[in-house]
Amino acid sequence: MPKVDMDMSSGKIAVWHVEEGAAVKAGDPLFDIETDKAAMEVESPASGTLHHILAEVGAEVAIGKPVAWVYTAGEAVGPAPAGGSDEAVSAASVAAEASPPAKPDAFEISDGPGRQDKARATPKARRLAREHALDLAGIDGSGPRGRVSAADVEARIQGGTLDPQQSGRPGGWQAEAGALKVHRAGGGGSVPIFMIHGFAGDSSTWKDLEPRLPAGHPVLKLDLPGHGKSPRRKIDSFRQLARAVVEAFDLEDLPAVHLVGHSLGAALALALADVRPRRIASATLIAPAGLGPEVEGGILAGIARASRRESLGPWLSQLTAGTELPGDGFIAAAMAARRDPALRAYQCDLAETLFPDSVQSFDLGPALSRLQAPAKIIWGRADKVFPWRQALRAPGRVALHLLQETGHMPQNEAPEEIAALLSAMLRGTEPRLEVEGTASGS
Repeated sequence: MPKVDMDMSSGKIAVWHVEEGAAVKAGDPLFDIETDKAAMEVESPASGTLHHILAEVGAEVAIGKPVAWVYTAGEAVGPAPAGGSDEAVSAASVAAEASPPAKPDAFEISDGPGRQDKARATPKARRLAREHALDLAGIDGSGPRGRVSAADVEARIQGGTLDPQQSGRPGGWQAEAGALKVHRAGGGGSVPIFMIHGFAGDSSTWKDLEPRLPAGHPVLKLDLPGHGKSPRRKIDSFRQLARAVVEAFDLEDLPAVHLVGHSLGAALALALADVRPRRIASATLIAPAGLGPEVEGGILAGIARASRRESLGPWLSQLTAGTELPGDGFIAAAMAARRDPALRAYQCDLAETLFPDSVQSFDLGPALSRLQAPAKIIWGRADKVFPWRQALRAPGRVALHLLQETGHMPQNEAPEEIAALLSAMLRGTEPRLEVEGTASGS
């Protein structure tokens, strides 16, 4: 059971790349340390499971002070070994020790904010790569032993600008920096609800459902890259998109959430639950992508391409069970968010990346089989985008609700029914709190 030590007089922990309970391999980056003269990345000395993080981000660590331990296979995890740091063990660490170790993720998503697979890179290069959602493994390093420098990442960022010829779309688009937007509403002491919309949507996807959610739960609504108010990040695969979602989730630093996702957002919620299982109180997946190869790609591409209300309306009508066009007000509001040609070009390219040749390019079946939290799948039987029979891949412990006369947008077509199902889920999974010595349900 090697301990992870510092080899300098003192330094400040800049970032942890892995969480307590995460599986690591020898040579994996564990954390970045900064001094007044330099910054460096510290790698794991052995393969195993990380436990007992004694120095949080921002903590000053003296020479010889262990900051964490890596337990090799078969070693029992008990209290922090003697001789550790004077720093107090955080509440998150205590919770991690009481839970089973996290499983390696199915999509090679980072095990913590900013980890970029096994590529050798400077801390500044990793920071730039995180900000621009770039995969360091795909960047050639110019430093010693192929180490990626900030200049290497900046060169790739500059290459992320697309012109009309590169993107194949009028106007093209340009990669943007910045964190994904998370909209916050509500309050109270209950576990927050973390919501992820689907392809070509944004936080307004939840406008019919949100007022019907149980009171007392803070609500956080994530905008995916190139959607709503989030920057347009270069996304080359579902795996990279999932990394961006995990990064945004980690930045919120939430000990537990109720996940709610729709369509592509449900697939991303499932990927998130796969790598952050101890933080997921429940998962509600509405018409989830990723459970089969079939998808009506023409609908998704048509919505992404539409540049006028007259062309957008017929495609929007395919999202519901009926055949009539949505109201003029609804179409106008949807088109108002899509007037930017660069946004449409970005979403067209994203659709081709995720659903090439009208096929789902990612499979969430294994992640669904590993899902630990209580979960529901809700699907409309009249869904024209994803066949509802893909839900039959779910294991028996996942509740399945099939709604009659409902299409791909149950949260808008049947918000009362979705709210009731979600409320029942939350009541059944909320932790019991001790109030003045008396147990009461939250």
